Formats: sequence, C-alpha cells, structure tokens
Amino acid sequence: MSSPSTINFPEVFQKLPAFKCRFDAFQMAGENCKILFATYPPNTNIAPHTHDTFNWGLISRGAMHLTVEGVEKTYKVGEWFNVPLEAKHSARCDEATEVIEFWFSPDAQADVKSA
Repeated sequence: MSSPSTINFPEVFQKLPAFKCRFDAFQMAGENCKILFATYPPNTNIAPHTHDTFNWGLISRGAMHLTVEGVEKTYKVGEWFNVPLEAKHSARCDEATEVIEFWFSPDAQADVKSA
C-alpha cells in the first residue's frame, strides 16, 4: 500500500479492508458492486487484462492513461471512465494517481436494464 503521507483519501476510507491486485486500494462492498479507493504510484503500468465486471471510475488525483480495446484516452481529475464487461484494457499512471472505482457484477447491469 502507498505510504499514508501520499494518500489523499480521507482517513475513514483508509481504514477499510485492503484490496491487493495490480494496484493497492481500500474496498467497500455494495449489492452487486465493489467500490475501490485505488492508489497508483508514479510510473505505474498495468498490463492488458479483462474483468468479469463492468467498471466505472472517477479520477480524484493525478491522471490515468487508459487503453480500452486498443483505444487510449487520458483521464484527469474530475473525469469519469468506463471499462465494459470483459473489455481488454491496460492503464498507465505517470504521476501519483487516485481513483474511486466501481466494479459492477453482470447482475447489476441486468438490474439496471430491467428497471
């Protein structure tokens, strides 16, 4: 996990359970959704991969270069991004970056379509 002095998330979020994957995060669980408060140190490179979830994210610090299905776009503070279910994607953060991510299960998408 990034050192506490480099994390801008409020302390209450930093006390959530740790999530370890290709990056560090604090996690919450909602119905059909994981909510991650993710930290990416400078020079982070995440290799192409897929998820069995569809994801939304909001950049709260720094910037993320996100490539989804071969198309790269840079997202900055205050901007939302989306990674569709099973979409091949990778990410790069040249500077310290924090993201609030929502990883929805396919069931959540079905619930939205039926509403």
